[in-house]
Amino acid sequence: MKKVKLAAIVVLSIVALIIVLQNTGVTRTQVLFWPLEMSQALLLILTFVLGFVIGILAAGNFLRKKRGKA
Repeated sequence: MKKVKLAAIVVLSIVALIIVLQNTGVTRTQVLFWPLEMSQALLLILTFVLGFVIGILAAGNFLRKKRGKA
Protein backbone atom coordinates (compact mmCIF):
# COMPACT_ATOMS: atom_id res chain seq x y z
CA MET A 1 0.00 0.00 0.00
CA LYS A 2 2.87 2.38 0.77
CA LYS A 3 4.33 1.75 -2.69
CA VAL A 4 1.01 2.61 -4.31
CA LYS A 5 0.81 5.90 -2.39
CA LEU A 6 4.39 6.74 -3.29
CA ALA A 7 3.77 5.95 -6.97
CA ALA A 8 0.62 8.09 -6.97
CA ILE A 9 2.49 11.00 -5.38
CA VAL A 10 5.30 10.72 -7.92
CA VAL A 11 2.92 10.55 -10.90
CA LEU A 12 0.82 13.48 -9.67
CA SER A 13 3.94 15.52 -8.96
CA ILE A 14 5.24 14.92 -12.48
CA VAL A 15 1.88 15.87 -14.00
CA ALA A 16 1.75 19.02 -11.85
CA LEU A 17 5.29 19.94 -12.91
CA ILE A 18 4.42 19.47 -16.59
CA ILE A 19 1.32 21.67 -16.22
CA VAL A 20 3.31 24.39 -14.46
CA LEU A 21 6.10 24.33 -17.05
CA GLN A 22 3.59 24.62 -19.91
CA ASN A 23 2.06 27.78 -18.42
CA THR A 24 4.90 30.27 -18.34
CA GLY A 25 3.07 33.22 -19.90
CA VAL A 26 2.29 36.37 -17.93
CA THR A 27 -1.27 36.82 -16.76
CA ARG A 28 -3.08 39.60 -14.99
CA THR A 29 -5.07 38.83 -11.87
CA GLN A 30 -6.63 40.78 -9.07
CA VAL A 31 -6.21 39.88 -5.40
CA LEU A 32 -8.82 41.78 -3.41
CA PHE A 33 -8.18 45.34 -4.60
CA TRP A 34 -4.66 44.94 -6.00
CA PRO A 35 -4.14 44.11 -9.67
CA LEU A 36 -1.10 41.89 -10.17
CA GLU A 37 0.80 40.61 -13.17
CA MET A 38 2.60 37.33 -12.67
CA SER A 39 3.46 34.21 -14.57
CA GLN A 40 0.75 31.61 -14.82
CA ALA A 41 3.12 29.06 -13.32
CA LEU A 42 3.56 31.16 -10.17
CA LEU A 43 -0.19 31.66 -9.94
CA LEU A 44 -0.76 27.90 -10.23
CA ILE A 45 1.84 27.17 -7.56
CA LEU A 46 0.40 29.77 -5.18
CA THR A 47 -3.11 28.44 -5.72
CA PHE A 48 -1.95 24.87 -5.06
CA VAL A 49 -0.11 25.85 -1.88
CA LEU A 50 -3.06 27.88 -0.61
CA GLY A 51 -5.45 24.97 -1.26
CA PHE A 52 -3.06 22.54 0.42
CA VAL A 53 -2.78 24.70 3.54
CA ILE A 54 -6.55 25.20 3.74
CA GLY A 55 -7.05 21.44 3.34
CA ILE A 56 -4.63 20.67 6.16
CA LEU A 57 -6.26 23.23 8.45
CA ALA A 58 -9.74 21.95 7.66
CA ALA A 59 -8.73 18.32 8.18
CA GLY A 60 -7.04 19.18 11.47
CA ASN A 61 -10.11 21.03 12.65
CA PHE A 62 -12.36 18.13 11.61
CA LEU A 63 -10.19 15.57 13.39
CA ARG A 64 -10.03 17.70 16.55
CA LYS A 65 -13.83 17.95 16.66
CA LYS A 66 -14.17 14.20 16.00
CA ARG A 67 -11.82 13.35 18.89
CA GLY A 68 -13.69 15.69 21.20
CA LYS A 69 -16.98 13.84 20.62
CA ALA A 70 -15.44 10.41 21.20
